[in-house]
Amino acid sequence: MTFTVHGISASKGIAIGRVRTVDRGRPEATERTLDPSRIEAEVRRFRRAVHAARGELRAVKARIPEGTPKEIAAFIDTHLLMLEDEAISKAPITYIRKTRCNAEWALKLERDALVAVFDAMDDPYLRTRKDDVEHVVNRVQIHLQGKRRKEPPPGETVAGRIIHADDLTPADTVLMQHQGVAGFMTEFGGPNSHTAILARSLDIPAVVGLHRSAAALLRDGDEVVLDGRQGVVIVSPSEVVKRFYERRGREIARIKAARHKLRSTPAVTADGEPVVLQANVELPGESAGAVRDGAAGVGLYRTEFLFMNRRDPPDEQEQFDAYSGLVAALKGAPVTIRTLDLGADKQVDGARPDSPATSNPALGLRAVRLCLKEQSLFRPQIRAILRASARGPVRMMIPMLTTTTELDQVLRIVRDCKRELDAEGEHYDASMPVGAMIEVPAAAICADIFAPRLDFFSIGTNDLIQYTIAIDRIDDEVSYLYDPLHPAVLRLIAITIAAGRKAGIPVAMCGEMAGDARYTKLLLGMGLREFSVHPNALLEVKQIIGETRIAPARKFTRRILRCIRSTTRLALVDELNRAGS
Repeated sequence: MTFTVHGISASKGIAIGRVRTVDRGRPEATERTLDPSRIEAEVRRFRRAVHAARGELRAVKARIPEGTPKEIAAFIDTHLLMLEDEAISKAPITYIRKTRCNAEWALKLERDALVAVFDAMDDPYLRTRKDDVEHVVNRVQIHLQGKRRKEPPPGETVAGRIIHADDLTPADTVLMQHQGVAGFMTEFGGPNSHTAILARSLDIPAVVGLHRSAAALLRDGDEVVLDGRQGVVIVSPSEVVKRFYERRGREIARIKAARHKLRSTPAVTADGEPVVLQANVELPGESAGAVRDGAAGVGLYRTEFLFMNRRDPPDEQEQFDAYSGLVAALKGAPVTIRTLDLGADKQVDGARPDSPATSNPALGLRAVRLCLKEQSLFRPQIRAILRASARGPVRMMIPMLTTTTELDQVLRIVRDCKRELDAEGEHYDASMPVGAMIEVPAAAICADIFAPRLDFFSIGTNDLIQYTIAIDRIDDEVSYLYDPLHPAVLRLIAITIAAGRKAGIPVAMCGEMAGDARYTKLLLGMGLREFSVHPNALLEVKQIIGETRIAPARKFTRRILRCIRSTTRLALVDELNRAGS
């Protein structure tokens, strides 16, 4: 009998094959009270488990073939760094000694504390970093509990199979790619997890977040079609369905091959108008793949990664080393560094260990608000960014700017940091551009006030849409309301672009809407000429740019902006995308 299960698209593509269920385990811990004489032995047992987990990851990294993009190994390095971090390697030891509990329970308590912090984060991208905590903790727990991961029997290959698991770590994903898996589906995880990002980088079709809808229905050996774009798995497909997806898979392969030829070509519309197409990156190693696919630079470098999974924030020198390394890797291409976008609820980062809990962190002390209140965090970062600007073209971007008072304070601190660097004989770019993310409706409405005092704008559509429509897009109860085409959202984008044009400053978009090819022609018609997208969206967006003629797109856009009904707007966007505009 044919049936479908639905999840979340993690990596586009079509895979057809037999299911191989892999038990990656989510080990449960139970509490035991130790005799005082056993405490130090328990500490040693915990340290051995951490050491074994570290050895496993190093072995995986060593098996990555030469020539593999550096950003692939960077994900393994992230987990290795987490194993070195005190939150995982030392905090459980404190629990063991203080409460006389067993190592499994101490590690669980620390894991619960870390996950709670990530769950409270407003940024969906940062929130999914809890998956990395889960992966690393589970790897240690398996060693503590003396369990072994269920692997395919000796001699059985997973080549051509579609892997089904509760979850997969980045290390699992790398190894499976080298074993030739056709695709994978997981019960847990989201589209911004490192595993999903890796699947896209490795070009493995993937569906995540099945939420147990597949676990009770799928069996080893079932034939399935996995549609990574739609987030759908079709079980026991008919021959007609298989032939349809086989044709679709060949068409996708043909399109990908054609897009690869665009790597060395500039982003230019069909009528010759140049467009700046850059990449969003989190890890410096990701920039290599972006440049390889033709990115003109980094339009958004998220600095939060440097502050996460540690007790104390990075000092100025550590930040300078990271930023200047990225600048060097880009070899003259520009990089836009976003200042810290964390909130008062992120005690794990050592930012404000005694901060009170907030019932709504999305509207609380976060991003520039936090940085202005906690200038011991902000000033070292600004100094590091300024120093990195001496190594190549750097722009500094302020997130969640809302008021002119905030802007005054930021610019004053930048001036103070420049004077300090002058006194110390440190080099920097005196004219380093300072811009703002427009992601709060108030900032978009007042963009004409901000524009004359800034060097650039970048529209952060993820938060702009959520704040405008008053919904959390990952809340299943209201996520259906998340609509980039809502008239209010489109009007705020149009207001921002117009304000930038009037003031003569560039306006980019770095939110997910910029990387969604469905909206590329619409945004070009609205006047957007700078896009910063996930590296995996670069070639698709570049292809759409090359197919677009501005004048017809502008006419369609005016009709869409005047449209009242959502169904009509969607139909017009589809018509625009089908038209040879």
